[in-house]
Amino acid sequence: MVSTRESAKKNQLLAAMPEAEWKRWLPELEAVDLPLGEVLYESGSTLSHVYFPTTAIISLLYVLENGASAEIAVVGNEGLVGISLFMGGDSTPSRAVVQSAGKGFKLPAQAMKDEFNKGGAVLHLLLRYTQALITQMAQTAVCNRHHSLDQQLCRWLLLSLDRLEGSELKMTQELISNMLGVRREGVTEAALQLQAAGLIRYARGRITVVDRTGLERRSCECYGVVKKEYDRLKEMPLEALAGASSTS
Repeated sequence: MVSTRESAKKNQLLAAMPEAEWKRWLPELEAVDLPLGEVLYESGSTLSHVYFPTTAIISLLYVLENGASAEIAVVGNEGLVGISLFMGGDSTPSRAVVQSAGKGFKLPAQAMKDEFNKGGAVLHLLLRYTQALITQMAQTAVCNRHHSLDQQLCRWLLLSLDRLEGSELKMTQELISNMLGVRREGVTEAALQLQAAGLIRYARGRITVVDRTGLERRSCECYGVVKKEYDRLKEMPLEALAGASSTS
């Protein structure tokens, strides 16, 4: 049987935690199933937990008064959902929805606040992750304004693939259109173009990437900018965090 510790460390933030901090968190972590479409929190709601996906992907959406929405970021096994808890607020203007079903862990809000306020390794790790997430949000805004739907779809597919095992995504065109904030017909046309180019295969709500290198070439610069920032997070030496903890 896989232990809680082993399962939780499939999340890269949890895996990067120094041992002392990890031991404090372990009793507080609770394994959760994250089914497709589940809303983890709504805009303006008070956050009771933060979530660390391991095999699921969470979409952060900004929802307008008329109900229209657009994705501002995706979170998978590289991070956590609920940064507003340690960035000065108990609520957030975005909605968090499970985009790809899977599993994860949740941690009570107060435990997260207490740990962040201790400073040291956890504070440095979480702030570095937050910088990467803000980079993704900023690049998404630029991409949606200046790049074609074809390029936006490539970026979105690549970011999703980076957070999943394998090369297949279970996604309907309606879901993708909601995430990108565009009409479904536009997604259909863009997907058909990618399929005609031999980059993806789409059938019955499943998208299989058959030429990732080609997809990366067709994508705009935005994917590369975001990936570089997350790679920088993953390459942070554990020894540096331990040193930050000991000197705080």
